Amino acid sequence: MSGVVNAILSVWQWLVIGGAIALWLPLMALVRLVTLPFDPDAYWTGYLFRKIGNVSFALSPLWSAKVTGTMPANPRHPYVVVSNHESFVDILLISHLPWEMKWLSKVELFNIPVLGWLLRLAKDIPVKRGKASSAVEALQRCRDKLEHRMSVMIFPEGTRSETEEMLPFKDGAFRLAIESQVPILPLVVTGSRTALRKHSWRFGRSRAEVRVLEAVSTEGLRKTDVPMLRDKVFALIAGERERMRHA
Repeated sequence: MSGVVNAILSVWQWLVIGGAIALWLPLMALVRLVTLPFDPDAYWTGYLFRKIGNVSFALSPLWSAKVTGTMPANPRHPYVVVSNHESFVDILLISHLPWEMKWLSKVELFNIPVLGWLLRLAKDIPVKRGKASSAVEALQRCRDKLEHRMSVMIFPEGTRSETEEMLPFKDGAFRLAIESQVPILPLVVTGSRTALRKHSWRFGRSRAEVRVLEAVSTEGLRKTDVPMLRDKVFALIAGERERMRHA
């Protein structure tokens, strides 16, 4: 693909994403208003928000999305959902999953006009990297969501890896799952790295896939088991990722 064609297609893709964000604002505001009396956690508003991912892929000449694995039977069963992180496009890809979950997201996204309003309408959870008090507050909000039968989505690497290698997992998601006594639901993302590389505005061709693995129980585990659980889930995701990449 020539540089000019790639630039044109990249501009188109940004217009699709930006246009969807602008269009979704009044739709989400209306849904939030209508459902407020019986949906205080904004399940349906968030569910609508994630559909931006479907639209972004459907209107892209560069991307295809595939969802595999075993979907949870009960969409309101609370999980701490974790995934490896290859690209910004992971967010749009994982949003294809057919249930709503609240995302732990960096606070800078909440400061972007319109997008930040959507994140707040969806009741996603902001966290400021490197600030301990923000992390504590964010994890408490995650606990509240889990208590209300709402799954939360966390990238335990903390940021996108710039190489093919996964970054080490941080403890937070696993400590949260053990303290709340809810299962970990691992996801594996492949193929999204080429869709949008870190520090680039140009999109590339991508055949992306998100696979849902079997849930990992935390029943009976204690805080001292956090490293064991973290390493176990890392190995599960890393191993399945390698199998998917070489299939």
